[in-house]
Amino acid sequence: MASRLEEDLTCPICHELFRDPVFLSCSHNFCKVCMENWWKDKPKKTCPVCKRRSSKDFPPLNLTVKNLLQTYVEQRDQAAAEPLCSLHSEKLRLFCLDHQQLVCLVCGDSRTHKDHRFSPIEEAASDLREQLQTSIKPLQDKLQVLTERKEQFEEAVDHITAQAKHTEKEIQQQFEKLHQFLLEEEKSRMKDLRKEEEQKTQNMKDKIVAVSRELETVSKTITETEEQLRATDTSFLLHHKSIVERVQRCPLVEELKIKDDSLINQAKHLGNLSFNIWTNMKRLVQFYPVILDPNTTAPKLILSEDLSSVKCGETQKLPQNRGRFPTNGVFGSELFTSGTHSWDVEVGENKDWNVGVMGHVQRGEGTKVGVWWIHFSKDKYSALSLLDTDVPLSVKSLQRVRVKLDFDRGTVTFSDADTDTDTDLHTFTDTSTKGLVPYLATKNNIPLKILPSSVVLSVKV
Repeated sequence: MASRLEEDLTCPICHELFRDPVFLSCSHNFCKVCMENWWKDKPKKTCPVCKRRSSKDFPPLNLTVKNLLQTYVEQRDQAAAEPLCSLHSEKLRLFCLDHQQLVCLVCGDSRTHKDHRFSPIEEAASDLREQLQTSIKPLQDKLQVLTERKEQFEEAVDHITAQAKHTEKEIQQQFEKLHQFLLEEEKSRMKDLRKEEEQKTQNMKDKIVAVSRELETVSKTITETEEQLRATDTSFLLHHKSIVERVQRCPLVEELKIKDDSLINQAKHLGNLSFNIWTNMKRLVQFYPVILDPNTTAPKLILSEDLSSVKCGETQKLPQNRGRFPTNGVFGSELFTSGTHSWDVEVGENKDWNVGVMGHVQRGEGTKVGVWWIHFSKDKYSALSLLDTDVPLSVKSLQRVRVKLDFDRGTVTFSDADTDTDTDLHTFTDTSTKGLVPYLATKNNIPLKILPSSVVLSVKV
């Protein structure tokens, strides 16, 4: 049947399958190109098969044959692509469930597959597709997770670039301030040096003028005296008394000496120059005992440029890097694991805040997040910790809170930084042994500020 159909779809001229088949009025079909070549230079347009004259010089395209030809070619190519049984060269019609392989009908009756279970190819493919779809579900879930991770990493790249640019800008601004300070310091010291140079140079010039006058007087006195020494005895004796008085009026040599304070005081200008500049820099430089970590900031919190204060603002798009503790606040950049530490926090008129430390603490067989805070909300102050749920504090108003951490003793103490007394607001004695980190949180747009500590320069002799 296939051979007969292929014969019907073959051009009588080129004996190949039709290409753009056209038909004549006698119903015979030919390739368009073959027909044109056959009629070329021929006065009569006759059919190559039946010799009947065509009623048209340009025969129309036979769409029916063209579509049939296309379907035949597709089916033929598909049939040619179907694999055959390697043993019997028959088409594979069944699927052996025991061997999990395709077989032909001859194989189904062979000893190799005796008493085996078979399934039609369509049913076997449907069942296996369903199984594969089930088994691929975890991979699809993983693909989704990996896609989300990739998007997060790409966002992190953009965030890192923005961080680097912002940090670079801040570094440049800080160095510009230092450069400006050093330039002004240099100008001031150079001005003092020039002023001293001018004063002492003028002083020396005044002395030179005075000495020049004295020199002229002395020279004149010596000349006149030597003239009298050469005079006659009578003349010498007549003028002797006046000459002696003139000699005695000349200045003593000791009065003409250069004193030490007449020269530039280089020791004042150069002695410990770098140290003195460093000392003066204290008014420009501030030291914060706690620096806030931007990489731990909750999306709704905004840090100051110097990383010393935080306030609530518009939600920012940040990488999902909620590090050591998942919270709505911000942590200090340093994890304290030993020693004593103290810092003051200005809360001002902020109406909702937490100030304290956080850390991991061992409880039973697991590790939990521990909190040790002073909390202010709804005009009430309280102390919160892992063990003490809520301890009210008898304090009316706080503007600055002092946090004292003694890690080795395991205590965290809070006090009013505006009072001179040693009265503490609250002391926790159940802190973590794995490290504590400063913590600030607020739902208010009034900033919580880490206050700078006094800088003291000391010299060891």
